[in-house]
Amino acid sequence: MHVLADGAVVPDEDFILPFILDESDLHGRMVGLADTMNQILRQHDYPKPVARLLGEALTLTALLSAALKFEGVFTMQTKGDGPVGLLVCDATDSGALRGYAKVDGDIPDNSSSASALSDLLGKGHLAFTVDQGDDTDRYQGIVELNGETLEECVHHYFRQSQQFQAAVKVTVAGGDDEPWCAGGLMLQRLPGDEKAIDAPRMDAVWQTAMESIAYCDLSQLVEHNTSPYDLLFNLFNGDNVRVFDAKQARAECRCSRKRVGVVLASLSDEDIEAMKEDGHILVTCEFCNRSMSFDEIDLATMRSI
Repeated sequence: MHVLADGAVVPDEDFILPFILDESDLHGRMVGLADTMNQILRQHDYPKPVARLLGEALTLTALLSAALKFEGVFTMQTKGDGPVGLLVCDATDSGALRGYAKVDGDIPDNSSSASALSDLLGKGHLAFTVDQGDDTDRYQGIVELNGETLEECVHHYFRQSQQFQAAVKVTVAGGDDEPWCAGGLMLQRLPGDEKAIDAPRMDAVWQTAMESIAYCDLSQLVEHNTSPYDLLFNLFNGDNVRVFDAKQARAECRCSRKRVGVVLASLSDEDIEAMKEDGHILVTCEFCNRSMSFDEIDLATMRSI
């Protein structure tokens, strides 16, 4: 039976869709990213393997952030000794996404769109951070980059977590002359939230659900051949699917002249002079690639505030 919660809204191409499997009380999220993904990846001239990797990270960020109850920013970051030294993605509680990759070296000539994670990131760590503002403590979880994909690294983190179990699946398509797009699926087993199901049966239900996700063909979602509702129903047939309002996902950078100005105003005169070229300071946002120029008048105004 395919059940929609009261007032549920049909998602468009860029969405974060929450759902519950009523029979087992498992919680899930489905993500579809089209224009959002394409806009973020096209802001930089990344090699295709790097763009695909960043697309996977953005999709995972959307899934993981939607699984948390918070008001603020969720960040997923990798840092390694490979040619992609830094990968950063974040999402706000309202569904705004951004991300960038810092390429420190040459991408191997034998790299393909399906390059092994170690070829790009090398050895390092994966970190998750939840920032809810200055008046709250930041939460951070860190795990080694242990896996052939980011998806496997996230599963490695879940295996070490005592808070909940989860399974994720992502797919990214596009590049070259084709627009980028992505789909993702996440299912959670939360401690204490399960209904009156005996432990052995619940373990069996969870194992079956994980196998279903592992073999799920998300290309149907990415290619818009199947609606998210139909895909969920077909995937979890026999366990009533209750779907709730989708959150609109969008590409949105939080950089601004005001924010950059505050940073510049805090620097010493020596640092300011070292940054000047022809009397101007040019600052480029690493996320959206937007450039902002500050002249002597701008700098003097910032210092006076």
